Amino acid sequence: MAGSGKTIMRHSLGTIATKLLHFGSRTATELVDDHVFEPRQQILLIIGHPRPESLSDSLAAAYAEAATAAGADVRVLRLRELKFAPSVTAAHISDQTLEPDLTRVQEWLQWCDHVALFYPTWWAGTPALMKGFLDRVLTPRFAFVETTGGTGFEGLLRGKSAQLVTTMDTPKLVYRWIVGRPGELAMRRGTLGFCGMSPVRVLNFGPVKSSTLEQRNQWIGQASVAGEIAASGLTRWEVVRRRLAAWLLAMRLQFYPMTWLAYTAGAMGTAQFNQAKFEWTTYLLGYVCLFFLELSTVFTNDVFDYESDRRNEWYGPFSGGSRSLVDERLTRSQLITGSWVAAFLSCVAGIVACGADGTSPGQSLIVLLVLAFLAIGYTVPPLKFSHRGLGELDVGLTHSVGVILCGYVLQTGGWRDAFPWILSFPLFLAILPSILLAGIPDRPSDEAAGKRTLCVRLGSRKTVVLAAVLSIAAVLSAIGSNGLPEANHAYRHIGWFVVPHSLWLISRLRRLYRRIDQPQRIDGTIAVALLFILWFVIVPVVNLAFGSVP
Repeated sequence: MAGSGKTIMRHSLGTIATKLLHFGSRTATELVDDHVFEPRQQILLIIGHPRPESLSDSLAAAYAEAATAAGADVRVLRLRELKFAPSVTAAHISDQTLEPDLTRVQEWLQWCDHVALFYPTWWAGTPALMKGFLDRVLTPRFAFVETTGGTGFEGLLRGKSAQLVTTMDTPKLVYRWIVGRPGELAMRRGTLGFCGMSPVRVLNFGPVKSSTLEQRNQWIGQASVAGEIAASGLTRWEVVRRRLAAWLLAMRLQFYPMTWLAYTAGAMGTAQFNQAKFEWTTYLLGYVCLFFLELSTVFTNDVFDYESDRRNEWYGPFSGGSRSLVDERLTRSQLITGSWVAAFLSCVAGIVACGADGTSPGQSLIVLLVLAFLAIGYTVPPLKFSHRGLGELDVGLTHSVGVILCGYVLQTGGWRDAFPWILSFPLFLAILPSILLAGIPDRPSDEAAGKRTLCVRLGSRKTVVLAAVLSIAAVLSAIGSNGLPEANHAYRHIGWFVVPHSLWLISRLRRLYRRIDQPQRIDGTIAVALLFILWFVIVPVVNLAFGSVP
């Protein structure tokens, strides 16, 4: 086991531990009254070592002293002094009454901005005292909540950062690369991260057993620096990383590959069908235009679908929006600003692409403008297609005909040519099932927010039937279009892929139809429907890249 006791610390760190005992006995109010500091960060310092005068206590003393000197409001909690039962003995944790000490701890956890935990690493994990404390204090509806239907969890301690300061006898390289740092990962991801705390900083000190006085003093110095940093809140890099994570969440990048592949199929169709030279510069500029247009659209969707998203208890990775605004990761003004910036960059890239050599600027500009009109109008007033039962058709058209035509006309193709329309029709039909299915978990919140989606109008049961019919129609139209000379064999061999996939999708829809009476998340079925779409863009891209013109 790791950690240190009285023998190691008596000669080197006793004075600091004494300071900690004196510091911990003073309340935050007394510190303010003494004008020791002007409070900024509110830090809860938790010491999980079961023995007093340990190295963990001395590290905590240095951390607390530096944080206080830097202006933080620090409260100290020693788990060994609390009176509570460490084991969950009730049938469910929520049924076990909290002791007064744990009630106070929960109040302090709500109060703080930052939690610092000091404990030894024993048997590659936390001591029993720390484990029992976490089992009892991080209760449902306080630290986390189970989402409706029991399909996921949401941390309720978001906005708080944390620091782990652990001691161990295992060499750090062995603990990290051979043992796999299980205790650290369990605390960072399975406990604190699960409850929403981020970032979680980590300091590991060891091996303690063979350490010298000089080494231990260096560790105390590092703990002091960590306390000073904690008093300032998040570091610049942590702020940037948190903000970047919020924007990446809002971008919903999981939906972009399909747009890119459909655009690529349209662009390659011109080069193959018209025997034209493929213009890479124009191709890249065109996709930059589409990328930022889609970005602008998803940002505005979060803003103007806020009421529906806020009420949605059945949201998932494919429905219910990005949750960036609902969860307060980004503000309304930030998303609107981001939408305008993305729209501006889309315009710049589109204008440059339309002016490229060999491109017909007139028809290219018209196609891009119509696409932008339909995309932005999905949720933006006064159009709000998604609120009028036209949203599903809007998404289907923009992601099939719209993007394929963009790729085609920017590569010198004409919008009146048959090829892009023949290529688009099966894709349009294939897109609709996933969009319809995404409306099923959203239906209660959409209806409450006044949205009249097709799912709201038809009901969930009829929506499932329509999705099944459309998936069959997509398969038949793709196979049938392969015989048309204007299709340029873009859908050659597609039956081998889409027929079994459609059977898989329909089997899932049959099961869904039987249990559709109650609201529910259907992430798996939506994922199958989204994967179904990919065959209608991957197969044409491969055929156009390696096939020959008939």
